[in-house]
Amino acid sequence: MTLAYLPSPSQGVWYLGPLPIRAYALCIIAGIFVAVWLTGRRWAARGGNREDIADIAVWAVPFGLLGGRLYHVITDPELYFAAGKEPIRALYVWDGGLGIPGAVALGAVGAWLGCRRRGITLAQFADVAAPGLILAQAIGRWGNYFNQELYGGPTDLPWKLLIDPAHRPADSPDIAFYHPTFLYESLWNLGVLALLLWLDRRYRLRHGRLFACYVLAYSVGRAWIEALRIDHANHFLGLRLNDWVSAALFLGALCYLYATRHKGAGDDRPGDAASGAPQSGADGPGDSRPTGTESDDTRSPDAPPDTGTAPGPHDKAP
Repeated sequence: MTLAYLPSPSQGVWYLGPLPIRAYALCIIAGIFVAVWLTGRRWAARGGNREDIADIAVWAVPFGLLGGRLYHVITDPELYFAAGKEPIRALYVWDGGLGIPGAVALGAVGAWLGCRRRGITLAQFADVAAPGLILAQAIGRWGNYFNQELYGGPTDLPWKLLIDPAHRPADSPDIAFYHPTFLYESLWNLGVLALLLWLDRRYRLRHGRLFACYVLAYSVGRAWIEALRIDHANHFLGLRLNDWVSAALFLGALCYLYATRHKGAGDDRPGDAASGAPQSGADGPGDSRPTGTESDDTRSPDAPPDTGTAPGPHDKAP
């Protein structure tokens, strides 16, 4: 007798006349809006203009969606271009299939273009965007729930997910309950969000280091969740391709953190696209920084040196 399980949604598409409203798309859109909102809020807290983030998002979001789809199609081409398949379905984004590594990689290209227009360094933007990005991923994963896809292997755990017969694996149509890997990853991402916000508050990581922490933490979670999934995936040396990508991203982020270990809580205010240093002048956005978040030394050159207390442990980068 089944005591507990997570039911699958009865439908993932609603129709407004002839127009289909897909839950998968709604989850992606909701994630994007929340990410832009949180990033804008964080940017304004550093003294920047929230319009900067909206302008950058106009570039980053389309590039990210394109990159996510390209990654999925390139890493699983047999789903669309093998004999008997329909290549046109490679364009059916609403059916699912957005690879996060590709979305982040190409999205970064779009963000770089947007940052150049606003005179912002990509590292500055990446650090303020990292929490919003992982939150968007946590929300977007619920689209897989509505599509009944990307679940894990069979399980009898109390939180097992009921999969409808039409969405079950062809080789085990009688097995009804599976690991809800969409939920595992969504919860993991929320944990990464909490970690990033704590690291930023505690150590004020700059110079792209907070973004590197995002890559590091997400890659760890993606690796163990990927090991549970049973959906189609290409393998290399016994591991799913996404496991190798996660390992490469983990090592890359670790190397970046080590290489920038001497960069502490930098004075990386908005307004300088060259080095991240604050700009002078009453019209610079870096001058409207909030009290208590950055250095605010306005003494004249002839004033005696500051004799305040020495920096505490919170000024040290991990």
